[in-house]
Amino acid sequence: MKEVIILGVGMTKFGISKLSMKEMFAEAAMDALSESNLEAKNMEALFVGNVLGDFEESQINIAPFLAAEIGMRVEAPATRFENACASATVAIRHAVLMVASGIYDLVIAGGTERTAIMGTPLATKTFAMGSHSEYERFTGITFPGVFGMVAHQYAAKYDIPLDVLKQSMAATAVKNHRNGTLNPLAHFRKEITLETVLGSAMIAHPLQLFDCCPFSDGAAAVIIANASKYKGRIAKPVFVIGSGQATAGPLYRQKDLTRMVAREAAIKCAYDQAGIGPADVDVCELHDCFTIAEIVASEALGFFEFGEGAAAVDRGDTSLGGRIPINPSGGLKAKGHPIGATGAAQVYEIVKQLRGECGERQVKDARVGVVDTLGGDFSTVCNLVLRRQ
Repeated sequence: MKEVIILGVGMTKFGISKLSMKEMFAEAAMDALSESNLEAKNMEALFVGNVLGDFEESQINIAPFLAAEIGMRVEAPATRFENACASATVAIRHAVLMVASGIYDLVIAGGTERTAIMGTPLATKTFAMGSHSEYERFTGITFPGVFGMVAHQYAAKYDIPLDVLKQSMAATAVKNHRNGTLNPLAHFRKEITLETVLGSAMIAHPLQLFDCCPFSDGAAAVIIANASKYKGRIAKPVFVIGSGQATAGPLYRQKDLTRMVAREAAIKCAYDQAGIGPADVDVCELHDCFTIAEIVASEALGFFEFGEGAAAVDRGDTSLGGRIPINPSGGLKAKGHPIGATGAAQVYEIVKQLRGECGERQVKDARVGVVDTLGGDFSTVCNLVLRRQ
């Protein structure tokens, strides 16, 4: 297999956008190409994550339109990936595999999404389509409901009083909003307090409004390349040294909601491929769609023992300057969550961290970073391990 590097990354500001999905992706792609000292006509393929384009802009089959928008050649195939919130990470992983196998030397990958234009009722309905249509959705389950159950199970399983766990969950939100103030591309750039979180509206017990990430618009793009041919083109190439993707099926088949079996399988594959363990990781961008989601993910990725993730937040272990900084970008919670683009934005942040280009939110001496993205109700997880040269 060939060594694979990331040459360049680009990302729009997340939030509420007046630009179309194609315009946002073009903006991110041009930045990624500029960093790579390449042009769109050099790209051999495009892989893009997009989940709800048909509901957002009545647009399916978006990939070839994106390729044309940025000026790619007719000979270059363009393909859309849909794995719910993990779509862009899965697209990037497949780009990495295609370059590693020698089929292509240069691929542009990423994602674009405009969820906010749907409004809350339609966005909530369409997000719930990530659940099993015959056996789950008719019960009225939504993702806040799923993660509310995770919080209750976590508290009961590890004998943590629910009001104590809610304090740790609130501290997770405060941390990520603080990080978001340091990220000029974040959806929310305002600090909050524990009182803000614990005094906000109840959404799905015990999750309150500030335990939940927002609906966001945005796009991000990544240039994946054969290291042997393109490593010398830029000053700071970042290597993709491991990847993993796993599939767990519908939620009703999973017995313990606090242990996502797909995540544990995917990260083991990624660590084994990279030849590292969790102790070697310096920075992580993980899927914090809800505050309890960050706590359970930090355990499954091996950073803490099971049942210890909440206490780790309280100790500051996951803060900037802590033992393993998690979501220095602000995460989905503050940076935002345009679902089809979320994974590409996580890769953007880790690449910038490994290059030492993150200013006030820079993790000191970051050498190895992990990307973790969850798709649907625990059914897909995709992980990437990146390392600076």
